[in-house]
Amino acid sequence: MIANELIFEEQPMTTLVVGATGATGRLLVKQLLAQGEKVKIIVRSVDDLSDLIKKNDQLIMTEASLLEMTDAELFEQVQGCRAVASCLGHNLTFKGMFGQPRRLVTDAVQRLCCAIEKTTAEVPVKFILMNTTGNQNTLAGEKVSSAQSIVVGLIRHLLPPHADNETAAAYLQSSFGTHQKRIEWVAVRPDSLINEESVTDYDVYASPIRSAIFDAGKTSRINVAHFISQLIINDNTWEKWKRQMPVIYNAAC
Repeated sequence: MIANELIFEEQPMTTLVVGATGATGRLLVKQLLAQGEKVKIIVRSVDDLSDLIKKNDQLIMTEASLLEMTDAELFEQVQGCRAVASCLGHNLTFKGMFGQPRRLVTDAVQRLCCAIEKTTAEVPVKFILMNTTGNQNTLAGEKVSSAQSIVVGLIRHLLPPHADNETAAAYLQSSFGTHQKRIEWVAVRPDSLINEESVTDYDVYASPIRSAIFDAGKTSRINVAHFISQLIINDNTWEKWKRQMPVIYNAAC
């Protein structure tokens, strides 16, 4: 070794995860930490996290309601992050489905993206949105049957969370195309979500290969978390799917 030579080790970058106490978000946080990644989370209550996660030195926790944070506070959260992952969703209760905020996901995505645009990141920040196969990617030319279109239209008007998911993805599509260099995005669309104990084989497609309404497949939450973690960690995976809305199914579902 040459005297006085400085040795630099590549340091893990930081990922901000919102929706970290949800069924999928907590799995994503766990997987990122297991990979040695630094993770920041914004949660209403840290009591909803396991002690094992809370004691990890690579985790930075902020106890707050995201939509009630100031612009300056959100800027501080995204500053220095190479990726932001939204696993936000509405609680499956009457209040969660029909109460305020009805635009939880959309408003959070918009505010986080506005904060990212004010940073001085030298490379585009990765933004990953957990979405749904019920959201048709019309810009990619996806077609669905007339029957599915009718059913989804009814769901859109009767269930505010579905419209929220559609609007959030549409915002990313319309605001951050190839001309925009500050943010790159992926909207991950799982099919019917189930719980599994461990990561299993799964398949990822550019568009659905089955009807989300009449022939839904299954996707385990832990597989969704694994795919999102790979989008964050693996640049080849990111390059393959950026600015797309990939669909993920458990293998042989």
